[in-house]
Amino acid sequence: MSIEPILFYIFSTILVLASAAVVTVRNPVYAALCLVLAFFTCAAVWLLLEAEFLALVLVLVYVGAVMVLFLFVIMMLDINLTPSKEGFIKYLPAGGFVALLILIEMSVVLGPENFGIDITGEPLKHAADYSNTKDLGATLYTEYAYPFEIAGALLLLAIVAAIALTMRRRPDSKYQDPAEQVAVRRNDRVRMVKMAAEKKQ
Repeated sequence: MSIEPILFYIFSTILVLASAAVVTVRNPVYAALCLVLAFFTCAAVWLLLEAEFLALVLVLVYVGAVMVLFLFVIMMLDINLTPSKEGFIKYLPAGGFVALLILIEMSVVLGPENFGIDITGEPLKHAADYSNTKDLGATLYTEYAYPFEIAGALLLLAIVAAIALTMRRRPDSKYQDPAEQVAVRRNDRVRMVKMAAEKKQ
């Protein structure tokens, strides 16, 4: 028996457990670290499928950049965990119902009649000079050109919405006016006081 199926089941088990920990742990820092572990194990699964470019992009972009920003934001916001713990039991039935629906959908899509080696066949073994980056780019910009452009437009819309939410005026926030800071005069801020010297006791 080849070692690849064993590695696949090991990495898949770690991936499922790490993904479940992301949505179940209470501490947001631990949740972000579990997501980092999930990204690493998913990259290992992609390496087994000879998708080296996707695995490297996942590690470099998401783990190396996005997740670092997530951790910085979580630690800088100093999130109060008490309100989030109070609503966990309240929304547990709705969350369990949604999780059950997702599980049913995944079982239908990934069932033995639609998914498996008998249906899809074993992955092709490519030569050493094979470039999956070239094939990925060719497929992405030909067959999936419109979905790719729609995804880019949605991401742009998300960026604009995030900036709009960040720049909104809130009554409890303090803002600085750079024009007033530049136009300040010394007489408005500094007052010279003359006083007689006092003799030391």
